[in-house]
Amino acid sequence: MHPPQRCSCPRRPHSLLPPGTCSLPDRRVAMLGLAALLWANAASALEQPKGPVLLTVTGKIGERNGAGSADFDLAMLDALPQHSFVTRTPWFEGAHKFSGPLLREVLAAAGAKGSSLRAVALNDYKVEIPIEDARLFPLIMATRLDNQPMRVRDKGPLFIVYPFDDSADLRSERYYSRSAWQLRRLEVR
Repeated sequence: MHPPQRCSCPRRPHSLLPPGTCSLPDRRVAMLGLAALLWANAASALEQPKGPVLLTVTGKIGERNGAGSADFDLAMLDALPQHSFVTRTPWFEGAHKFSGPLLREVLAAAGAKGSSLRAVALNDYKVEIPIEDARLFPLIMATRLDNQPMRVRDKGPLFIVYPFDDSADLRSERYYSRSAWQLRRLEVR
């Protein structure tokens, strides 16, 4: 056991420490605490994309890695938990397997705080999607169609897909119109 460290700090009369010891943390402990805090903050921050940006999330978000935006490349989307389902859609013959992260997980990674989304496609098609949909249904931000990366001509590289075969209620124009393909941007409102 080491003897108490001496300090030039004025001792407070109510201190329970022995005379001549300091109640302030020693400089090394303070520096280690600061380093740990900075490391934890950096670890929770959204990393920078290393590849081409596929998705930009703007608006009411708490995490940013771009100029006022959260940008995602394919590797970042693939690093999120992956999900898949097989469903029929009006745009493809028969049932197909769609895979990728859940929309709610992408929104959580960006720290989304709004109540609705404006999805914007490569051709500037825009559609409003209530964020509640992402909470109620396992919406997939599909990066893959039948286990293959989605190409632009196959409605990729990103496609918000509802699990249409899970419920007859989802097989309606209301939800079909919210399935944004060739997605490039989400604006959180």
